[in-house]
Amino acid sequence: MMDKLDRQLLNRLQTGIPICEYPFQVIANELSCTEQQVIDKLQKMLDSGLLTRFGPLFDINEFGGAFTLVAMQVPSEDFDKVTAIVNQFPQVAHNYQRQHQFNMWFVIATEKTDEIVDIITQIESLTGLRVYNMPKQEEFYVGLYLPV
Repeated sequence: MMDKLDRQLLNRLQTGIPICEYPFQVIANELSCTEQQVIDKLQKMLDSGLLTRFGPLFDINEFGGAFTLVAMQVPSEDFDKVTAIVNQFPQVAHNYQRQHQFNMWFVIATEKTDEIVDIITQIESLTGLRVYNMPKQEEFYVGLYLPV
């Protein structure tokens, strides 16, 4: 059960986190509570599963890196083996199984643009399967806000 501060905190967090030395203190001041209350509330929401993730989202392009969405057609009998191979790369994130002929989808994020091709080549070599690279064509901003 959420209390008033839980709701205020969730609503406030959806609008962004201050980029400063003490972001939780800034939020606490806005919500008329203490920094420790903000931290404790966040931890409680994570522990209870109310929040499944709390962390920064970086625009890797701003840092000079690159990312791309890729897909693979993995035989069902090899799916676990291929998943283990793909997931061994620290550049791989968000690896999902889909009910589609392209049944494995993941993101490759690298520090440098030319590393994308290298990672794809390595995955193809290790799995014997083709990796379909689908780089971003255009970026859209969706300002999703769900007041609670």
